[in-house]
Amino acid sequence: MESLMLDQKILALIDAASHTEPTPDMAGRLVSMIDLTTLEDNDTPEKIAGLCRDALTPIGPVAAVCIYPRYVGHAKAALAGTGVRIATVIDFPRGDGTPEDVLIATEEALKAGADEIDLVFPYGRFLADAPPPASKNIRAVREVGGYDIRLKVILEVSAYPDHESLTLASKVAIDAGADFLKTSTGKTAVGASLEAAAIMLTVIAESGLPVGFKASGGVREVPHATGYLALAESILGQGWATPETFRIGASSLLPKLLGTL
Repeated sequence: MESLMLDQKILALIDAASHTEPTPDMAGRLVSMIDLTTLEDNDTPEKIAGLCRDALTPIGPVAAVCIYPRYVGHAKAALAGTGVRIATVIDFPRGDGTPEDVLIATEEALKAGADEIDLVFPYGRFLADAPPPASKNIRAVREVGGYDIRLKVILEVSAYPDHESLTLASKVAIDAGADFLKTSTGKTAVGASLEAAAIMLTVIAESGLPVGFKASGGVREVPHATGYLALAESILGQGWATPETFRIGASSLLPKLLGTL
């Protein structure tokens, strides 16, 4: 993605965020903002059970576990009463389903007990300007779940050729009802980046709406995570990031954060 369209102020914020020194306070905050994730072909009920155990850390629970729909029921039973939310992915990872496909899959996930839906934005259709409009997939989730569920829209930032197209996709997602903008599926060669995050966070700030942000896709080290946290608060204000507004999608990051503490 070209960075030429980012102004000097945003570039300076990106640079500062990339040099943020992790602190125990930041690490502690980030633990509570993790969507502890496994989305692998070799996932099993036993692996999901282990993920759920890991979600209950010595300093408190993570925000959510993020898993395939077929394991939602297992996680719901394992985490009952803990406060950890169950997130699942829909139209994952390519985002090539129809609004009807999305509606049916969402309905099944919610019946199984999902609290949050991580929906892949139909970026291929959007970039090709092909029908039906990308917004219809997002609205299909709302048709089933209303506003009782948290909807995170995965934009897949590496797919966009320039700043303008990612900006427009972010606006379309927010206008259609996204609660969060999320960077990546983690299934492409390039995942999250501070540059893409800055574009998305700027769109969120300009919208004036209570939309959150989730960094996902290659966020494996503590400095990566603290960089996203610092960038979000430099654009949206100190203290803006909470589990209700900011998430990190990760698997191997959690023990490293606990090690920092």
